[in-house]
Amino acid sequence: MRKWIDFYLRDKEKFIDQLLKWGDSKDPFIVLNSNKEKSNGQLYENYDLIAATGVYKQVTCSSNNCFEELRKFSAKTDDWLFGYLSYDLKNETEKLKSDKFDGLEFPTLYFFVPEYIFLIKNDKLDIGYLTELSCSTTAGPVFYEIEIFVQENNETNYSKIEINKRFSKEEYLSTVNKLEAHILRGDIYEANFCQEFYAETAKINPLDIYIKLIDISPTPFSAYYKHKEHYLISASPERFITKHSNKIISQPIKGTARRSDVKEKDEILKVALENNEKERAENIMIVDLVRNDLSKTAKKGSVNVEEFCKIYSFEQVHQMISTVSAEMDPERFDIIDVIKNAFPMGSMTGAPKIRAMELIEKYEKTKRGLYSGAIGYISPDKNFDFNVVIRSILYNEKKKYLSYIVGSAITFKSDAELEYDECLLKAEAMQKALEIGH
Repeated sequence: MRKWIDFYLRDKEKFIDQLLKWGDSKDPFIVLNSNKEKSNGQLYENYDLIAATGVYKQVTCSSNNCFEELRKFSAKTDDWLFGYLSYDLKNETEKLKSDKFDGLEFPTLYFFVPEYIFLIKNDKLDIGYLTELSCSTTAGPVFYEIEIFVQENNETNYSKIEINKRFSKEEYLSTVNKLEAHILRGDIYEANFCQEFYAETAKINPLDIYIKLIDISPTPFSAYYKHKEHYLISASPERFITKHSNKIISQPIKGTARRSDVKEKDEILKVALENNEKERAENIMIVDLVRNDLSKTAKKGSVNVEEFCKIYSFEQVHQMISTVSAEMDPERFDIIDVIKNAFPMGSMTGAPKIRAMELIEKYEKTKRGLYSGAIGYISPDKNFDFNVVIRSILYNEKKKYLSYIVGSAITFKSDAELEYDECLLKAEAMQKALEIGH
């Protein structure tokens, strides 16, 4: 049984800093951080920050039956579940495959019931602990342990990270032209095409990099995750899907513009994005796709576009975001049906979805893995919230393999040079975090 105890935080930012350091000494550890004070908040915010650590129960899957494994795992517990879904679960939803190079080797799916849960909203902290575990007789000592936690001095002389490109610029431009030829032939309307930047001998302090990344780019769906040798360091601005009671909400992003330090110029860039015909067309196509995905598990006639092509401004970029909602049909479907039928998210695939994913597999050089998957939680009342794993650094500490992938939507109106520039813009925060860290 899980019991809860609440605390008033005199200095929330200091406590969060201590919680991150304390949690990083545990395994697994997950943080879902809205960066509320710094990021541009979105609809349906739940908590300022959620963290969880320790394992009571878990499910790890790399087979062809992962959604069913998650369904069984979820059905057997009325507790919180935390974890992730990798992009390659597409191979379960459709007749697809992933046989590209994978330097990270994350399991396809991982969820766990934690020993401790930390929910922060404004200045209130709730700690949930399991009475079944002998070390969890009360949450009070854990709170004070976090407050006085001193990180061990494990300083290492980290060498500069040599970042390699999986595509040369010439190869990237050529591939975009090939995708545009598919569009001209009518094979697809849009495809999210991605390229990897990577290092093969990287030694980093993942938590340091995460703290630097969210300082550079505070976003509402950032995440930090560690389990064994695997790390996710994410400054994602995008929500994949959330459920509140029977209401399902997805908030796809399509449309990106650089910000300016000059207020007047920044406003011009924002208005230009809002009125950009190509970017709006990208967003509209994905909104249609998301509407179709949600309709598969929704009550008839309940799908609704609540926000259409709205501009949200983050620290580094302006983004065009739409909000699509639907009412789940609980008599015919459960929450795993909802997630499975919407996965992978339309913003990271294209339209038509299946053909776009086939072409992504054909032209990209690496397995996406957790990139363009989702990380989040399922609550005891079967509500959930998952981000889109973008603007993220992935790291295998054992192999010393580090990767960050960026992409853009290729449409009929795409200019290959501009798409390449958009990829570099999206990579900037991650590159800066790695440079500052070394």
